[in-house]
Amino acid sequence: MRVGELSKRSGVPVATIKYYLREGLLPAGVLTSPNQAHYDDEHLRRLRLVRALVDVGGLSIAAVREVLAAVDTRDDSMHNKLGAVQEAISQPGSVELDPVAVEDVRAFLARHGEDECADVTDSNVTHMLASALSAARTVGHDHFQELLDPYLEGARLIARADLDYIARRGSPDDVIEAMVVGTLIGDAVLKAVRRLAHVQVSRTVIGDGSDD
Repeated sequence: MRVGELSKRSGVPVATIKYYLREGLLPAGVLTSPNQAHYDDEHLRRLRLVRALVDVGGLSIAAVREVLAAVDTRDDSMHNKLGAVQEAISQPGSVELDPVAVEDVRAFLARHGEDECADVTDSNVTHMLASALSAARTVGHDHFQELLDPYLEGARLIARADLDYIARRGSPDDVIEAMVVGTLIGDAVLKAVRRLAHVQVSRTVIGDGSDD
């Protein structure tokens, strides 16, 4: 397909495609003439992945380049590739870390066999968790870490559903794209579903006042 058809099938403007080509985010097409190149389904898959990273993940071009390098590493497992992408799309923020919160995260990781993380800031994911607990402590919720174990129990069920969903995809690009979209859109879905669950459970735990 030519660049115009690639644009039509992907929904990405031609100018943006050319920009991604210049930045090395898309491999060059096969030249069919001095001014024309041919693109195939692999280009379409990669373009959709780049779009997911930029539009859904909010990553910079430099960060996208790093993710793609991880995806294209031949001697790495898909598990490691997914981990690299999760790191890239996780933003810990600029909250000052509370030492107690950091220790709570270390203890939590150790309880669940993830005790190799001596410095929680080595990982965006664990840094993000420490930031959240630090923020909780600043507003007087010093025991929020008590929720971590039950949260993990529920999150494992969600993670299984996520992985079952993305594992049905074909190429590595399709798997990574599904993970990016599924994680970030899934975060928004989880917020809404969690609030619905709060309403349902609070009727039992707190009561709705109907018996007053």
